[in-house]
Amino acid sequence: MTTGQMEPETGRTRHADRLRQAIETDIVTGVFRPGERLDEQSLADRFGVSRTPLREALVQLAANGLVKLLPRRGAFVVSLSFQEIVERFEMMAALEGMCAALAARRFDDQDRAALLASLAECEHEARQGDGDSYYLANERFHQLIYAASRNGFLAEQARQLQTRLQPYRRLQLRAGRRIASSFAEHQRIVEAILAGDGERAANEIRDHVLIQGDRLRDFFASLAHADGMAGAGS
Repeated sequence: MTTGQMEPETGRTRHADRLRQAIETDIVTGVFRPGERLDEQSLADRFGVSRTPLREALVQLAANGLVKLLPRRGAFVVSLSFQEIVERFEMMAALEGMCAALAARRFDDQDRAALLASLAECEHEARQGDGDSYYLANERFHQLIYAASRNGFLAEQARQLQTRLQPYRRLQLRAGRRIASSFAEHQRIVEAILAGDGERAANEIRDHVLIQGDRLRDFFASLAHADGMAGAGS
């Protein structure tokens, strides 16, 4: 297959990714409510696209656990309670704790360089103060730790749950000074890993991922605010 033949597929895939992100954000912020049917024609008209990339985006959202695809009925927003969200964050913290502990034992010079470069990228995005840009840098940072664990199965499980929690982790960064706090936590995680202290690395990243106490209240307040804004605009 020539390069010219590959480009439409690549462009369509990227378009589907952008559509997924846009719909994903609308789901998390309450524009689309739990249990609501996502009308393909309305979405195609809204975004000015054909149904092909839109259907690809809906398949991605279904794989992420945000949408349920029902034969002959269409796509529906999955309904998650606050308790279910918290439970998923608890599992995410446990998986990432294992990744960080193993990474502290198994990282090499390439991992060290990649982690430090990623930390610098996170610092740059934190200074910019844009939650979505910082989230992308944050996502790459965590994936480097999964890879440094040298446990392919564990890394895959962590990546799958990270994908399912993407919209909630992104929204979390919009609460108060969470971006600055998140970057400071990244620094402590990297320090622990590079010091070879697996126990400290695991504890640091678990605390980083878990939403509890004041952070949990801030997160729920952000969800409530987004829901109120969506309701006011309807």
